[in-house]
Amino acid sequence: QVQLAESGGGLVQAGGSLRLSCAASGRTFTGYAMGWFRQAPGKEREVVAATYWSGGSTYYANSVKGRFTISRDSAKNTVYLQMNSLKPEDTAVYYCAAGRTGYGLGDLRQYDDWGQGTQVTVSS
Repeated sequence: QVQLAESGGGLVQAGGSLRLSCAASGRTFTGYAMGWFRQAPGKEREVVAATYWSGGSTYYANSVKGRFTISRDSAKNTVYLQMNSLKPEDTAVYYCAAGRTGYGLGDLRQYDDWGQGTQVTVSS
């Protein structure tokens, strides 16, 4: 059974940084896309950043380009999201996801396994 466990969320002031972690277990993720998503109250879930477990292509939402970085540590089976220069509009629940449905990194339909989420709150 696939498990994706997010951690690292919290409260931070605008301009600050956080690093989210996603510990993945339950299968071999070679060939899988790994993504970070977020959902703010009253808004749809949106992709923030994504990459392939084996490396190669990455995807970033325009709103986070230059501020967020996705990375993975295969030895630790963990995917990270480094978030710098945080803004109040980054406030949301952040989810880790995995999948290989073939729709592409930036497509929500690519992902079929999800974590429980971690809250990120950025104060102004």
